[in-house]
Amino acid sequence: MAVLIDASILIEAERGRLHLESHVARHHDEESFLSVITASELLHGVHRATLPDVRAKRSAFVEGILEHFPLLPVDLACARAHARIWAELRQAGTMIGPHDLWLAATCVAHGLTMVTGNVREFECVPGLTVEVWSGS
Repeated sequence: MAVLIDASILIEAERGRLHLESHVARHHDEESFLSVITASELLHGVHRATLPDVRAKRSAFVEGILEHFPLLPVDLACARAHARIWAELRQAGTMIGPHDLWLAATCVAHGLTMVTGNVREFECVPGLTVEVWSGS
């Protein structure tokens, strides 16, 4: 099953705590995607950096990531899944963050596995397959 990589994984890779390439290589038969939501989260981190050298280093990392992985847009299938999951989580009293809700909806709409270090946020989403990448 193809995977959607969450920002938490990419941040761990940027900090040198996860070897992203080895995890992607283990899924060589499957595509790895990013959401435009994740792209925004990563770019937000670039803009938040106050020191010029940190900003330049972070920007280079993010641009490299954005060039490497195909981006999935938020489309009508995602919107339909988002509305359904949102209603289900609200009714169950298990709401998750708004960005994570869009990521979960993208996975459900496109039959993807959510790759994250933030299992607690995603484990309550019905029909979502979650995988954790850690270390090397």
